[in-house]
Amino acid sequence: MNPTFEPVTNLCDYVPQTPDLAAESEAGEGAHCETEMEAVRLGDLASAVALFERVFDVSFALLDAEAGACLRRPADLPDMDWDLFAAMARPLTGSRTPLLIVEEDPVCVLAVPLQGRARSCVAAAPLVTRRPESQADWHAAARMTGCSAATLAEWAARQRIWDPEAALRVAQLALEHDFQVRRLADVERETDELSFHLSSVYEEISLLHRLTQNLRLSKSDMELARSALDWLAEVIQAEGLGLLFLPVAETTEEHGTVTRTKPELLSVGRFPFSAEEVLRWGEKMRLAELGGPIVRNLSPNEAQASEYPHIRNWMGVAVTEGENLFGYFLAVNHARGGQFGTVQANMLHSVASILGVHSGNIELYRQQAELLAGVIRALTSAIDAKDPYTCGHSDRVARIAVRLAQDLGYSAEALTRVYLSGLLHDIGKIGVNDAILQKPGKLTEQEFDQIKMHPTTGFRILSELRNLDDVKLVVRHHHESWDGRGYPDGLTGERIPPVARIVAVADAYDAMASTRPYRNRMPLEKIEEILRHGAGKQWDPAVVDAFFHAKDDIVQITESDEINSPSFPAIALRKPS
Repeated sequence: MNPTFEPVTNLCDYVPQTPDLAAESEAGEGAHCETEMEAVRLGDLASAVALFERVFDVSFALLDAEAGACLRRPADLPDMDWDLFAAMARPLTGSRTPLLIVEEDPVCVLAVPLQGRARSCVAAAPLVTRRPESQADWHAAARMTGCSAATLAEWAARQRIWDPEAALRVAQLALEHDFQVRRLADVERETDELSFHLSSVYEEISLLHRLTQNLRLSKSDMELARSALDWLAEVIQAEGLGLLFLPVAETTEEHGTVTRTKPELLSVGRFPFSAEEVLRWGEKMRLAELGGPIVRNLSPNEAQASEYPHIRNWMGVAVTEGENLFGYFLAVNHARGGQFGTVQANMLHSVASILGVHSGNIELYRQQAELLAGVIRALTSAIDAKDPYTCGHSDRVARIAVRLAQDLGYSAEALTRVYLSGLLHDIGKIGVNDAILQKPGKLTEQEFDQIKMHPTTGFRILSELRNLDDVKLVVRHHHESWDGRGYPDGLTGERIPPVARIVAVADAYDAMASTRPYRNRMPLEKIEEILRHGAGKQWDPAVVDAFFHAKDDIVQITESDEINSPSFPAIALRKPS
């Protein structure tokens, strides 16, 4: 799994903005965030104050002890000097112990620090400690609290009586209760966050597992990408996903390997960009240089001012492997109207990394196929150069063998190996003397013995190419006979490799249908007679039957004036199962 990246979020939008517009957008977004945070903070403080109001059955004012100011005074509290009380509560800053900041019989003022919410915020309320017998008893308390005696007496008449020490103990217990409630809320929040994180990790692991399992089944990066897009759209909840693959070659290779020569865009959902727009965006964002994902959640002002006002948020990443850039991955608009974050960005990056590795392997395979194709062409050209009479023989044998194999039900991948086997079947003739190959008369026994060595010579030439193990067997055994009278190993019947039996018939037919230094080409009727007579003796009867079934196509191959080779099939570097 890839290391976690903190997505880049401070790059400019992909749509240019004027400096004034950008500054206005930042200011607006900042003010919005500050207002929202302040609202959350005040709401949390209000919930704490409400707890003490329920316990003491009296309204509490909210004070800023550090600033010496009253933040909120309920209308049912007397109009006292609350700013003075805020200043008197300054010793409670950072404290966890309630305090009576005013004690003037028959009134006291209880101050309770709101611990864990705001360092300097204090909840305060006046409490009545006894019922006075005369109005004169309120004068001293009125002077201390900054309130008229009549107002204070009228308010006190509606209040319950509190013993000061009992009030402090109850306040302490309420503080502890508030702490436990907040701690429980923190634990629940942490549990929810952990659950969300585990769920996200599970989804990411499940997605990556599905992709890696599919690596064995996909035959191209495009096929794997189509599966990845469908799966990823479910996980990251984007309205649209697009994956742009860049070209890997300027032209299609001559050997026929399937190669991208232009950008190709895959998308799911409502993806609004063309291939050219994704390419321009990826280059502008410098994704290949960044090495990780970019996430951008736009404010309404930013979205409206952009070239694409319907894009609320987006995230993207380059598809790379080492220094090779294969494309760009882009997700737009959260499906539920939310925002993209680190979890979604890391999923996108993980999938892009797997696709990058897979594309890198395919590119390496393509380069190896191109190299092997060049080597094989050079070898077959060397064979043809030794004998002008057999020029094109290897290619014709390869094509005839493919046609026979098609009739016998071979798969497309197996046909590639059949073609290679036919192309290389006479590679050992490089080691045969030119005078023998071009001799116009009958060969002597010694000369024929040299000719008979070319299967084993060809086998030795290819012996170090482990990816051609099945082809090497065809090169060695294409002159074996069904009845065991062939060479070099005298194999019989089913012991002869199947493709070698196919190439044997193709080789024999083309030899008889071609002009050689020692004879002219044979009539088709004569060739058919020889093949029928040799079925079950020299050649596999099933292959001879396939020849007669595909005879018209095979005759066209040998009689065509176009000797040029067709497109070289994609080379399967592993032996087919």
